[in-house]
Amino acid sequence: MNNKQALALLGLLGTAAAVPAHADTFLDNRWYAAPFAGFVNPGGDRGAEDGYITGLGVGKILDEHFNVELKGFYSQLERQGAGPGNWDMSGGIAEAQYFFSRGQFAPYTVFGVGGMHTDLGTHSAPSFIGEAGAGFTYEVTDNFLLRTDIRYRYNHNAGEYFGRNTDQFSDMLLNVGFVLPFGPKPVAEAKFEIPTPTPVAAAPDCATLDDDNDGVNNCVDQCLHSLAGSKVDAQGCPVSLELKGVNFKFDSAELTENATYILDTVANNLIQYPDKHDIEVRGHTSSEGSDAHNLALSVRRSQSVVDYLKMRGVSNRMIAHGMGEDYPIADNSTEEGRIANRRVELIWMGD
Repeated sequence: MNNKQALALLGLLGTAAAVPAHADTFLDNRWYAAPFAGFVNPGGDRGAEDGYITGLGVGKILDEHFNVELKGFYSQLERQGAGPGNWDMSGGIAEAQYFFSRGQFAPYTVFGVGGMHTDLGTHSAPSFIGEAGAGFTYEVTDNFLLRTDIRYRYNHNAGEYFGRNTDQFSDMLLNVGFVLPFGPKPVAEAKFEIPTPTPVAAAPDCATLDDDNDGVNNCVDQCLHSLAGSKVDAQGCPVSLELKGVNFKFDSAELTENATYILDTVANNLIQYPDKHDIEVRGHTSSEGSDAHNLALSVRRSQSVVDYLKMRGVSNRMIAHGMGEDYPIADNSTEEGRIANRRVELIWMGD
């Protein structure tokens, strides 16, 4: 893995770590030990092969987001080409870790500064180092966490070139280790609060309610959605409904345009009404004409209403019944009475 690949991986880790996560009240402030080992990929200016690093950190959890840690390390790189010895580097670093969340999987970024002593053959020198990276911990138990991170290290040797053309070097480090917190993990005490009961409004008395406005209160009404305008029995169930305004052309079973508008509304109500009992459609006439003529005309008119309601989607079984002029509800000697007697009724037939 070269430095460019490692820097790309570092960027991906940083992006993944940037996902925010909500945490409850955080109580953990334990000290911990963190042994580690890893892989070192040196920059080209150093003239060295890949090597290893090992060390130990001691740190403290400060709060929900921050740890501080002191660590010592030893690292060795094999020298490239001619020349005696390897790069032997030992030192220490103080760092701060910022955690984006503290769940079982906890991503973090890390920044640190420190010092290092380097030996290469007959050359040796102290130097300043700075590190930046990203990683994560994975909690296996309360007192054992796996940890890994990838870091960029800057190394300034203050004038000691070690036979190279610069006294500044950069390396990439991949560390793997574990974290051992000291002591039990703090747990928040459970708090129990007795909720204040919410006042419940008293339910209205059903005797004062009549949802379908049929004159039968809800306590008694066994058919709470009776069709508007229908006559109901003592239990609030529909008995009959006069289709007021459903008229026909003169001496004909052909519905007027106004009648079809009214029947459209009736059809929609019957489709939505849950009661699917059989319905008798009764047609009545006034007294003009002979009894036989009026009876036949009332049959055709009641059948015309049945056919129209079925065409509009009514699924109840409907029976057309012509009543002729035998059941007037008004005086046939007046025009007003004759108009009232020319009527169509829906009669619910029950089970």
